[in-house]
Amino acid sequence: MLKLSPILLALLYGLLMWRFSVWRTGRELDARSVPLKDARLDPVLDRMARALDVGHIPVNIYEVAPVNGLAAPDGRIFLTRGMYEAFRQNRISAEELASVIAHELGHVALGHTRKRMIDFTGQNAVRMVLMGVLGRFLPGIGPWLANLVATALAARLSRGDEYEADAWASALLIKSGVGTGGQKSLFGKLEHLTGNAGAGMPAWLLSHPRSPDRVAAIEANERRWGVTGPG
Repeated sequence: MLKLSPILLALLYGLLMWRFSVWRTGRELDARSVPLKDARLDPVLDRMARALDVGHIPVNIYEVAPVNGLAAPDGRIFLTRGMYEAFRQNRISAEELASVIAHELGHVALGHTRKRMIDFTGQNAVRMVLMGVLGRFLPGIGPWLANLVATALAARLSRGDEYEADAWASALLIKSGVGTGGQKSLFGKLEHLTGNAGAGMPAWLLSHPRSPDRVAAIEANERRWGVTGPG
């Protein structure tokens, strides 16, 4: 039992850190967000709501500049002010913005928030164990290698979640009649919209797949589902 104590402590520490992060994120979102109201989006969101058999899809604006969307741990969907302004400036279409909302809905529907809590806790344990082992045999670089391995593991798991949420979003967009055209065209704009974030980083350290890989995965799903046409 004593040999397991460091691992159990690492798991407990990871769980506590995750809980604190969720609490802090919730407070931040509550303080810096407003409901999204835009008549130009209503038609496409109404189609998605009917496909989901719900009355409406509530979306909030998170008042920060970066271009992004996110699903809060409590299931709420947010678009950043930067993302919404790109829509208002006609840099992205209603269908492209709807694909972001559909993607975040996918994270909620697939339980990725809970899964990430488990992943985060496990990754912290892996990091602590590796730091102890590698630190003995590789003084100096052992902790660095441990962090690199844990980061690569976290990135791999995150990329898997992103592909799953993309597929869920594609299915919703197809079912609602919106189609995947906007979903795929948005990926062609993301690097420009986000300032080319992640450029130069190895693919295995990225938390999100490269845009061309995501488009290829969407088109592969369409072929598997028998979807024809532009999407």
